Parts: sequence; C-alpha cells; structure tokens
Amino acid sequence: METEMAILKKARQELQQINVEQVLQSLRKNQIDALYVANRQEAVKEILALIPEGSTVGYGGSLTLDELGIKEVLQKGNYKYIDRGRPGISPEEMFTLRRECLLADVFLCSTNALTRDGKLVNIDGVGNRLAALTFGPKKVIVVAGLNKIVDDVEKGLTRIRSHVAPLHARRRGWKVPCAQTGTCMDCRSPDRICNILSVVEFQREKGRLTVVLVGQSLGL
Repeated sequence: METEMAILKKARQELQQINVEQVLQSLRKNQIDALYVANRQEAVKEILALIPEGSTVGYGGSLTLDELGIKEVLQKGNYKYIDRGRPGISPEEMFTLRRECLLADVFLCSTNALTRDGKLVNIDGVGNRLAALTFGPKKVIVVAGLNKIVDDVEKGLTRIRSHVAPLHARRRGWKVPCAQTGTCMDCRSPDRICNILSVVEFQREKGRLTVVLVGQSLGL
C-alpha cells in the first residue's frame, strides 16, 4: 500500500508531466520544435544530435549551458566552436566573436522565461543573444529547465525583473540598484543590464528554432 508521501510524489510528477506537455504542444503550435528530456545528460545527448559535425557553433552567455557542460563537449568535438570564454579576451575581440556568432550554423542559448502558451521571453544587456535568437544563425537551440516556465509574458517579465536580473547582477558584482534591492528599479545606471526586450511568439522558418526542455531546475 502506498504511503501518503508516495501518493503526493506521484501526484506532483503527474501534474508536472501535464504542464510539460502543455508547454511542448504550445511551442509546436507556434512552429517551434520542442522536445523534453529528463536530465542534463540526456539534454547533452539530444543537443549534440541536432548539431552536424563540422558546424560552426556559437552561444549566448548562459548558466544553463554552463551547468550542462556542453561547451566543453563542443570544444573537444569536431566542430568550429566560437569560444568566447577563453581567458584574456579583450573587449574588441569579444565584440568580434559576438558578431561571428550571428553567422554561425548553430547557436545555443537559454531563455529567461518560457510561457505556457509557448512564448520565449528575454531581456538582454547588449543584445547579441537576442539578435542571434531572432535572426542570423541557421539553427538555434534553446535549452531551458522547468524553473523557466511561467504562466504568461507578464509573469515572465516579472520573473526576469524580480529574480533573474538582480541575482545575475549581484553574482557579477555589477553596480546596479537591483543588485542591492532585489528587484528592478527601472534604473538609468551606466551599467544597466536590462536594455533590450524580446518576445518570440512564433517561428516563421520551420525547423530553425528548437527548445530542449529539461526536467530539472537549471540556470537562474
């Protein structure tokens, strides 16, 4: 006979699966390819299956990608990996590498929020990630943990401004108000990190955009 805790765990898993299926179906209705994997290891396997060997691969800054370890795998594999993370890169070199990513065969990134009706909500400081997400690379792979799922665009923006941005700024030691208050102050700081908003509602070019939803909490 199942214990109360076992029944509760099962109920949570069932509801989680219902939520996942809803998001996947919504993404596909918006002509965004979508797949679900249970964990980080499966995510890496599926991502690599989407990247032909010999491809030029770029990426947008992402703790989710860091947690997967996918960058190290690409560095060692048969890919033309655009490595923005190597030590000693000057601002000029970083600018050049960011531009190169816009012409990559494949671009990897995460999303700040993923709505139940299949929209990707993001805010950038510089805009290179959002530029590549929306136009440029032939293929874009977006990796997201279950923690990124929100009800709608408004909740996505709230998540970014009250959680993602303050935490990101504080861990980097940036001198912006949200790092001290824990929420957006709509600042005009020279170091402001929330500058460019993007909401991807639909992908007109079939097969260009794929979301890999991972059944764990990843990134911010």
